[in-house]
Amino acid sequence: MTQFALRWLAYASAWGLVSIAPPVSAGALPPIPDTPVQSVVEAYHGTRVGDPYRWLENANDPAVKLWSQAQNARTRAYLDGLPMRATLKERLTKLITKTSPAYYGLRAEGGKLFALYNQPPKQQPMIAVMSQDGDPATAGIVLDPNKLNPKGTTAIDWFVPSHDGKLIAVSLSENGSEDGSLNIFDVATGQRVGEIVTRVQYPTGGGSMAWAPDNKGFWYTRYPGSERPEADRHFFQQVYFHAIGSDPKTDKYVLGKDLPKVAEIAFDNKNDPSSVLVTVLNGDGGEVSHYVIKRDGVVAQVTRFEDKVVYASFGPDKALYMVSRKDAPNGKVLKLAPGDTTLANSKTIVPEGNLAIDIEGAAFVVTAKKLFLRLIDGGPSTVRMFDLDGKDKGKLALPEVAAVSDMERVGDDVFYQVVTYLTPPYFARYVATTGKSAPTKLKVVSPVDFTDVEVVREFATSKDGTKIPLNIIRRKGLALDGGNPVLLYGYGGYGVSETPYFLGASRRMLFDGGAVFVIANIRGGGEYGEKWHLQGNLTNKQNVFDDFIASAEYLIAKKYTSAQRLAIMGGSNGGLLMGAALTQRPELFRAVVSQVGIYDMLRVELDPNGLFNTTEFGTVKDDAQFKALYAYSPYHHVTDGSIYPSILFMTGENDGRVNPMQSRKMTARLQSANPNPKGNPVFLRTSAESGHGQGSSLSTRIEEGADYLSFIYDQLGMKVKN
Repeated sequence: MTQFALRWLAYASAWGLVSIAPPVSAGALPPIPDTPVQSVVEAYHGTRVGDPYRWLENANDPAVKLWSQAQNARTRAYLDGLPMRATLKERLTKLITKTSPAYYGLRAEGGKLFALYNQPPKQQPMIAVMSQDGDPATAGIVLDPNKLNPKGTTAIDWFVPSHDGKLIAVSLSENGSEDGSLNIFDVATGQRVGEIVTRVQYPTGGGSMAWAPDNKGFWYTRYPGSERPEADRHFFQQVYFHAIGSDPKTDKYVLGKDLPKVAEIAFDNKNDPSSVLVTVLNGDGGEVSHYVIKRDGVVAQVTRFEDKVVYASFGPDKALYMVSRKDAPNGKVLKLAPGDTTLANSKTIVPEGNLAIDIEGAAFVVTAKKLFLRLIDGGPSTVRMFDLDGKDKGKLALPEVAAVSDMERVGDDVFYQVVTYLTPPYFARYVATTGKSAPTKLKVVSPVDFTDVEVVREFATSKDGTKIPLNIIRRKGLALDGGNPVLLYGYGGYGVSETPYFLGASRRMLFDGGAVFVIANIRGGGEYGEKWHLQGNLTNKQNVFDDFIASAEYLIAKKYTSAQRLAIMGGSNGGLLMGAALTQRPELFRAVVSQVGIYDMLRVELDPNGLFNTTEFGTVKDDAQFKALYAYSPYHHVTDGSIYPSILFMTGENDGRVNPMQSRKMTARLQSANPNPKGNPVFLRTSAESGHGQGSSLSTRIEEGADYLSFIYDQLGMKVKN
């Protein structure tokens, strides 16, 4: 999981949802596919570990393909046989397609404002350009991938406009693979310009580019080709320079030969085209270094991993502003004079405060006179303003329990997106001349109404006494009688924070079925700064699971629900959370939806992206880290004969972040152990049109939403209301 997609969670959360009685169609299901045990035993630091389903790792094995097809057929027989599925899909489709177009991912360049533009029922977002004042009436489409590929399987990974706003660079990939090539388009005509540059983007290290000052070439990230073995081609990301009109084979190497194998590189020269800031992550554990490519081509290193500078950006004054966690876990802001690349010369302008600086996306925006600093308070956002010497200038007025994202300097003003759980996102604009903010016309209008719903924040107590925030979203006047169906959601990793987002269509149907939705701000995230993250990574990962289990126990103790009416859901790292929760406390939950999850923690690092994760999870090569991994690895803690919750595993064939074999092996192990396959079924759903979630078509996402909504409705005994 990389910085370019740590908000996969925003995708998963936007679609999330939710038998007391045995599934109604369980008796008619095809049998569980025959799954031979072919155990392989390996020794790790003297501990012998069995792996009964190693053969399911080989996706190209015809036997594995047939097994997956049979699992899909069984899952489809169950889901398609549920009487509520057609209604739920119809309502989901109607609400989504009647939602207004949405603009996000703002980039201001050349006196224009560029944005990703989502217009249901089109399958994929587009790129739009409008006047700098952000008036959607002036917007036009620069690139529509739905026209490039009417099937809807071509996706935009990311885009960067040229400094003069006349060209736009776009990484495009297929079928949710995030395996992107760089394409250049003329903004005025929409026509492709120059040559396609391949190997710029992959799920392991992401991808990025930065335009040269004259807009006639660009720096970009490149993965190895034939110069390295096939096994190395999603590692060793480097920086190259391409001149438009030249053969990419002749592109000039710039930086990267001495970087870690799991380097993740991003560029920024928006505010100073003559100096390119290169941000390098050491895998996914949070270590960051920075370099500057100067106008003369000289590369200077500004920070190293041990400096703990985790975010940096040039201001319009060409000074380098940085967030440092050196002796400041919540972060402090440093400033380095224009042209200076010696970190020791920097000055602290904003010291560490009680709230953590939020580094997901833009930690700050610098204008000609002010620095807008985004802080996080257990989940919700705060934005404080400072002058360029660090003097406090107050804070932006925001709704209660809101999140701020997508901050972008436009001239001397700042656009920023505001969202709450119950109100659709909109962009506000801080106007420098008046010192005031106001909503803009860039907003989402949704047919989903949450006036009957409220948000309360309560706190569970984890095993070690740590207080865990719970965002409990419930119908007003809810009776706390222990009988409500509840869906509990969690993630807990990589320093990714669970911030407010508009709950949307699927959650509306959850409430319509009488349920409560709860989001737990567990450790491993960044809700309370880097300390919160470090208390839930590497050998401390068990804290994450303890926090989530404590959250479930709290909901039962406070009579929101009972174990027989409690479902849990998570994806990716949150899928690992699901696996750990269901194996450690199976009696606590009735149903589990686990998307693109990780379950065999001893094998995950053998995959390309898995190696990037070792800085977050640890490695079996280290004795202490192996012991921690093995102690919670879900696949290795399934016990024959135990009664587990009903489970729906969801994965995508084209997932370059988490190998789909993880879901196959966990499904096989649980099905083998399950003494009650009719009352507590285990299902595997594999999509051929998706990967980890990013880039999936609208129709694919609707089908996924209808499937797990139906599963949760069935398992929790929820009724579809007319």
